Amino acid sequence: MKSIKLRNIAFKLHRYIGLAVGLLLVWVGLTGSLLVFEQEIDEFLVGQQFGHVVPQGQRIPVESALNLVQAAYATRADFKPHSIVTRPEKSTYIVRLTPTDGKRIEVFVNPYTGRILGDRQHTTSLRMIAIELHYNLLAGRTGEIIVGIAGLLLFFLSITGLILWPGWRRLISGFKMKLDAHPKRVNFDIHKVVGIVSVIFLSLTAFTGFCWNFSDFTKPAIYAVTRTPSKSEPVSQPLPGQSPLSLVEILQKADAALPGAVTTFFVFPTKPEGIYSIYKKFPQEVNSYGNSAVYLDQYTGEVLRIDNALEAPVGDRILNSFYPLHYGTFGGFPTRILYVFVGLSPLILFITGLRMYRYRRQDKSGRHQTVIIVEHSETS
Repeated sequence: MKSIKLRNIAFKLHRYIGLAVGLLLVWVGLTGSLLVFEQEIDEFLVGQQFGHVVPQGQRIPVESALNLVQAAYATRADFKPHSIVTRPEKSTYIVRLTPTDGKRIEVFVNPYTGRILGDRQHTTSLRMIAIELHYNLLAGRTGEIIVGIAGLLLFFLSITGLILWPGWRRLISGFKMKLDAHPKRVNFDIHKVVGIVSVIFLSLTAFTGFCWNFSDFTKPAIYAVTRTPSKSEPVSQPLPGQSPLSLVEILQKADAALPGAVTTFFVFPTKPEGIYSIYKKFPQEVNSYGNSAVYLDQYTGEVLRIDNALEAPVGDRILNSFYPLHYGTFGGFPTRILYVFVGLSPLILFITGLRMYRYRRQDKSGRHQTVIIVEHSETS
């Protein structure tokens, strides 16, 4: 009796949540499929726009690339260096400059010759537009909240769908598809099979997406549950008459702090109390940019904090796992391909779910009309 009641509740939740946010989940899923290979797509587009880079021996030092960019944009005094992408897999160095109007630009530098290939608006690139469409629907914080709530509802949809899956009664029937049956049966079979195959991955993407969009709440909660101490935000101590250290000195100190890790990108301080943030990656890390980092005082080069992903506490390991679980990078190329289809599954589930809802309404309408006809014939 309790089992029947649970299934009835799960059925109603599954139906009405699906109808309420189905289209939004379709949109998020389709843009998510695009983002699985967004770095490769962006690399291809950059090559098409600025030309492909041919490896030619050793890369030039990063500080040399920065000096070349600063010299090329010397007439724009309002351009300040924001960050530099130095990932070894990238065919170019990407130097990001932030003008006073806040419209950041990306300058692409051939890492072998030092030639500046060109620049583009960071926020208007196809990659950034796709990311914004996925995370906040181009609606800022309001969009983040909407997408975050949709992620939580998708998680509930996954749980209720798992409860309703007919394979709990008979395993074979849960995966069986009779494509030569009545369209109503075919539609139901497609819904149940696509649902059960994608449910784990949809749950992971839904939960991680929700946690990202509500990180102000979820991050402290994860730290509290895992008893992981919260990290203090490092700051530099401005010294009168003291200029920031050179990039060469900073990178040397960062390399000494985390030996064996490769620098993937770093962020410049933008305020007197700001710090140098040097992000690094160990060979064992899955995240393309790594989850390790060194934070240094911009005036003294003192190491203020080290994040070693290989020695991270439980709470940080959970947070670091979100990226590979959300994008499917945990298993390399095969799982990324799988996640492209996972992103398409909300579209299939919404269409088949909507047809199931219409079939059910038609059945009810037909039974109601039959009752009316029978009552009319009995009274005539």
